[in-house]
Amino acid sequence: MSAADAYIMIQALEDGVTVIGLTRGASTKFHHTEKLDKGEILLAQFTEHTSAIKIRGKARVFTNLGVAESE
Repeated sequence: MSAADAYIMIQALEDGVTVIGLTRGASTKFHHTEKLDKGEILLAQFTEHTSAIKIRGKARVFTNLGVAESE
């Protein structure tokens, strides 16, 4: 599976969950931020520009590896 095929789904379990996309390359930088309220879902994809996704707040994260919860 290539990076372009890697999707995740994030479900906010509380208001104010922040999802931050981080860039690839020599210096990692924030390039996109989303705020989710309880019950909202965001589908995200890793791309040639996005190497990591940071989640702040209580959320359930679904990936091809399984399900995890952030605190």
